[in-house]
Amino acid sequence: SGSGNEVIEGPQNVTVLKGSQARFNCTVSQGWKLIMWALNDMVVLSIRPMEPIITNDRFTSQRYDQGGNFTSEMIIHNVQPSDSGNIRCSLQNSRLHGSASLTVQVMGELFIPNVNLVVAENEPCKVTCRASHWTRLPNISWELGLLVSHSSYYFVPEPSDLQSAVSILALTPQSNGTLTCVATWKSPKARKSATVNLTVVRRPPGTGGGINIPGILSSLPGLGFSLPTWGKVGLGLAGTMLLTLTCALTIRCGCCRCCGCKCCCRFCCRRKRGFRIQFQRKSEKEKTNKETKTESGNENSGYNSDAPKTTETASPPPKSCESSDPEQRSSCCGPPQEADQCPPRPASHPQASFNLASPEVRNTIVV
Repeated sequence: SGSGNEVIEGPQNVTVLKGSQARFNCTVSQGWKLIMWALNDMVVLSIRPMEPIITNDRFTSQRYDQGGNFTSEMIIHNVQPSDSGNIRCSLQNSRLHGSASLTVQVMGELFIPNVNLVVAENEPCKVTCRASHWTRLPNISWELGLLVSHSSYYFVPEPSDLQSAVSILALTPQSNGTLTCVATWKSPKARKSATVNLTVVRRPPGTGGGINIPGILSSLPGLGFSLPTWGKVGLGLAGTMLLTLTCALTIRCGCCRCCGCKCCCRFCCRRKRGFRIQFQRKSEKEKTNKETKTESGNENSGYNSDAPKTTETASPPPKSCESSDPEQRSSCCGPPQEADQCPPRPASHPQASFNLASPEVRNTIVV
């Protein structure tokens, strides 16, 4: 009847992965008649001295004889999370039994968002690896298959999901290669990995950190595309040249509009001679205005026949413009007056005319 038999050693606790096998051993003394295995208080396998009684293909057994004792091993195939619970080994017609617990772990997903990454050489970058739907958070590490000048990583659990976490790798790459994110469990021993290809693009020589034009390059991401480094450099140089040309045209056109003729434009273009011409014209104008005011004051006071006659000293005749020296001709006559003749300005004061060629000086009042 087996009433005098006993369980010498019962099963041990086991933690396995989903889809793997779980094994439990139960050692009993000789003379037993029937061994029963139960999962969560339900008998799933029975063992007789000659052969087992199998009612479910997922539950099988092995048998061993050790030093006069008998050991029965139950094997659970394709373990599922629903199999987690209590395992019990017992003998027929006996209140003695051995029990253990079964824990099933589920490895979730491990992935890197971008399969192929393109980064600049010797520029810091970050790569993210996400572990989700794990029954117990794993340890995440990184394996680098490329040259780097610096690398470090840290682990951040998801506050809203206790079964998910993120590992962030910060590195400064120097060559092409692969990055592998590895998630491991020590018990049970498990390993899962995800790999990404990293391509390093060398920056063109002499570009430095690149050129950016505010308001232009900053708006390109909103258009749905981005420029490469050489494109940004070319666009920056074109913008600089356009700005310089605009400033030059503004200064030139402003100079030409100051008097409404082309004389000022010649002054802008011929700066070496222009400064001298402007200074000479200004001096002659001030001298003429001063003499005009003086003579007008003397003549408007009335004609006095008894006043002593004053002798006006004739100014030397103007220099001829027919000089063979271009510099001398330009300084005395100013720029050519054919097509660029400036329109005469209306006189704002009375003018006095003198006949310097006559030996007799006459006073004339111009009204």
